Amino acid sequence: MKRVMTIQDISCIGKCSLTVALPVISAMGVETAVIPTAVLSTHTGGFKDYTFRDLTSDIPAIAEHWNTLGMRFDGMYTGYLGSIEQIKIVSDIFDMFSTKDNFIVVDPAMADSGRLYVGFTDAFVAEMKKLCAKADYIIPNMTEACFMLGQEYSPCQTEGSVKEMLKRLTELGCPTPVLTGVRFDDKSHGAALYDSVHEHFYFSFREHVERTVHGTGDIFASVFTGAVTLGKSLEQALNISVNYTADCIQATLPYADEYWYGTCFESCLGKLIDYTRNT
Repeated sequence: MKRVMTIQDISCIGKCSLTVALPVISAMGVETAVIPTAVLSTHTGGFKDYTFRDLTSDIPAIAEHWNTLGMRFDGMYTGYLGSIEQIKIVSDIFDMFSTKDNFIVVDPAMADSGRLYVGFTDAFVAEMKKLCAKADYIIPNMTEACFMLGQEYSPCQTEGSVKEMLKRLTELGCPTPVLTGVRFDDKSHGAALYDSVHEHFYFSFREHVERTVHGTGDIFASVFTGAVTLGKSLEQALNISVNYTADCIQATLPYADEYWYGTCFESCLGKLIDYTRNT
């Protein structure tokens, strides 16, 4: 069975990070080994007075134990990292477990809607760029890409500007950047990928929904990681990720007032299994 390591926080309530990555990648038939970077009672997007347990000091020991066991991974995938120290530790873990046969996915989860998350600075962005240089695939949203490229954020782009952004992202050192939150108009919303080895662009779109739904970036990155692990082509991985993310958003809309803290991704896992088998 294929095996992926994923390193990110876990929110006990709130559908994001490991709460999404573990069930989604597992549903695709991939064993999922987790290193939690922190444990929160809820996610931070709208909840108040949440508890937070920093697990930074535990991360190296977990990795060292796995290494002594001879554990090997087909892929490594990082999501939200809470500090520069965690980024540096994860960089060391990449060095420890990287082989010529596995791959690295970095979701530089640090910004959205034109702003950095609370507590993050330009120094954090600089360190994240270094981590991205070690990745085979990076999956920034439009805001994160703009911060890493040092350009002004705009929610809508042109095909030409997106292609230029993707090419510039490869200059960070990653050969295959994937850009989410791509919009050319008010009707469609999706993602774009640049395969710099073959100099080929791929785009995938579904209908745009004028509502913010929490955790969709984590869903997309998890599905993309699972699809690549299973040997899907880049175009297939992009399409599966966009379609499943859009399905989750649509499934959440009838319950949007109740599930403002996440998506109803569980009800769509059957579709994800079908996409995985039939694509």
